[in-house]
Amino acid sequence: MSTRKNATLLSSLSPTVEKLTNEFDSIPTERKELLKQLVLFVENKVKAGQHVYLNFICTHNSRRSHLSQIWAQAAAHYYDVPHVFCYSGGTEATAFNPRAVKAMQEAGFSITMTNEGKNPRYEVRFADDVKAIIAFSKTYDDPFNHNKDFAAIMTCSHADENCPLVLGASVRVALTYNDPKEYDGTSLETAKYSERVHEIGRELLFAFSQVNV
Repeated sequence: MSTRKNATLLSSLSPTVEKLTNEFDSIPTERKELLKQLVLFVENKVKAGQHVYLNFICTHNSRRSHLSQIWAQAAAHYYDVPHVFCYSGGTEATAFNPRAVKAMQEAGFSITMTNEGKNPRYEVRFADDVKAIIAFSKTYDDPFNHNKDFAAIMTCSHADENCPLVLGASVRVALTYNDPKEYDGTSLETAKYSERVHEIGRELLFAFSQVNV
């Protein structure tokens, strides 16, 4: 495990990160084996002095892919893994779902809408001294994203099964999560979105804690 000093995060986010990093032992062994594929990709790129490009992909780029992108970028910063650039996309574009936005805000991320519309843009911050993530829904191959020599992280089984070829990807990892959308409009909505935010955060923080550079 890395012995690097952990970077400073927003004071609103730090309690969530502290909680999740104390829960690494709860991650199932089979999930840790999947995460190892991501760890090796990142580690090899950094050791070769190259930039690390990660694209988190889900069908609609509305929930899980955004949650993963944001957490991965925050985790790379927290564990001081250099030159990591995280993106997200879908097989189609919709919008960053407001329920997912709210759940990430409740976890401690600072998220501000910068323009409205059917597919609004947001600025997402996890630290005061780091450039904001620009979050909006897009296809994985949108010009906004880096489109060559990246790791395609498939965050939903539908995209993984129906997108057999991700153009430009040099590595593909099926790191799928259950969709909190199933609970929209129910009494469990808030709890399930929070559960997914914490699960994704826990696993990606664990992954970046394992990167030796």
